[in-house]
Amino acid sequence: MTEVLALQNVSKLIGTKRIIDDVSFVVDQGQVVGLLGPNGAGKTTIIRMIVGLMKHNTGSIAIMGNLLDSSFKTAIASVGAIVENPEFYNYMTGYENLMQYQRMAKKKGTASELEALIRQVHLEGHIHQKVKTYSLGMRQRLGVAQALVHQPDLLVLDEPMNGLDPKGMREFREMILALREKGVSVLVSSHQLSDIEQIADHLIVVQKGKVTHQVAMAELKAEKNVLIIKTDDNAQTEALLKASFEVEVLQVADELQVTLATDQRSAIAAAIVTAGIGLKELRTKQSSLEDTFLAWTEEGGL
Repeated sequence: MTEVLALQNVSKLIGTKRIIDDVSFVVDQGQVVGLLGPNGAGKTTIIRMIVGLMKHNTGSIAIMGNLLDSSFKTAIASVGAIVENPEFYNYMTGYENLMQYQRMAKKKGTASELEALIRQVHLEGHIHQKVKTYSLGMRQRLGVAQALVHQPDLLVLDEPMNGLDPKGMREFREMILALREKGVSVLVSSHQLSDIEQIADHLIVVQKGKVTHQVAMAELKAEKNVLIIKTDDNAQTEALLKASFEVEVLQVADELQVTLATDQRSAIAAAIVTAGIGLKELRTKQSSLEDTFLAWTEEGGL
């Protein structure tokens, strides 16, 4: 796959303090990557370096194979971004704002392409209103349109869902997934873990300026299956499971929480019944991204 963004051994120093330490990761074409971490972990600093708002001290950042250090204009031409809050001419309409950004863009789009972009961000009903009348959600959607007006290969979003209502969050998720289908790569940092769980293909977790975890979402969803079991004799059941299966067993109140490496539900149920133990309940609980994130970042927090 085409590497749209590649960070290799990137570090950032403030004085003698290393606030970003040897960070490396890749975003492929058409991939949505979630950048996660507690407050102060370094997510925004990484994003600011990627979009050229801050210099890195060591390592390299390449966008579509072009290094920021040596080919900045070529590299950054492939990027659209919202870092913190998007800014607009409030006395203009949304359409007039986009016309101004389209006029300044290196890749000149057509009027029909601009109309398609407006529909894509769900602003067709409000695009001719002045921006000063826009709600937060409408401003966020206009910000995404602004970032996409020059048809970038990479969209970088820093906390784009802050302040959105449930409908706005759903529309935002749908928009990101539609962009992925068109081959646009997206790097998004967010505290909205449930939303990241629904859109991301890959996760990168940062703590104290270092990348601590990189995992495909498909792997994460598959690897952490927990079986909840209630029986007439939990102690006997625990001993049976530990002797017969490769599982981790934790007793919580009146139930057993059994972590499975592979799907062994049928075999476990059969073993319990065969042993003459009364089986009251057996169900699967899949760990959420929030559960996993908190386990990964137990020293920190949101």
